[in-house]
Amino acid sequence: MPTTERSDVASGLLLFLLGAASGAIVALLCAPASGRESRQYIGRRAREAREQAAAAASRARDIMQQGTDAMVTSLDQWRSRMNSVIDQGRDVIDHGTETVSVAIEQGREAYQRAKEKDFA
Repeated sequence: MPTTERSDVASGLLLFLLGAASGAIVALLCAPASGRESRQYIGRRAREAREQAAAAASRARDIMQQGTDAMVTSLDQWRSRMNSVIDQGRDVIDHGTETVSVAIEQGREAYQRAKEKDFA
């Protein structure tokens, strides 16, 4: 790194530190409360923020649980309906199979009677 760049970086760093120190001094002089009161205020606000975050997390858990419960209930209802539809479908197929079997048997009997008439 050339010498001029190092001195520019050093100057910039020195100016930054001077600005930070000046800001800290002005903040201390202009602060409306003592250091003790400021620490208590910051501590109180931190506790409030922590409590609010815990409450928000609890609400989020509750909402997620309600959503999960609703999903499980919906899936159970859907499963019950699908099982009912499947059972009805099986009944229709069984009835159709029985009807076709009866029709085939009646057709055989009619064929046999017609055959016996023709040969008789």
